[in-house]
Amino acid sequence: MGDIGQLLAGLSPIILMVVVFYLFLIRPQQKRQKQVSNMQSNLQKGDAVVTIGGLHGTVEAIDEDVVVIKASEGHNLRYDRSAIRTVKTDA
Repeated sequence: MGDIGQLLAGLSPIILMVVVFYLFLIRPQQKRQKQVSNMQSNLQKGDAVVTIGGLHGTVEAIDEDVVVIKASEGHNLRYDRSAIRTVKTDA
């Protein structure tokens, strides 16, 4: 029994580091990824969006994996749905 106690005492800092790493790094990243995925799947025509590359525009059409964005001066550009970073809201 004494050997098991010493083993657990020696491993407790490593176990604690794994738990802290999960709580502060992995779990928040999973939450952010889920929010982005939900936002991208709920895109609608007329939404004001910003792409990963910084293009600001309005959604003109949506296909399964492709979004057509109306940029300045009426230019329509095709982007993958995954390239949409945010949907702008009027706040």
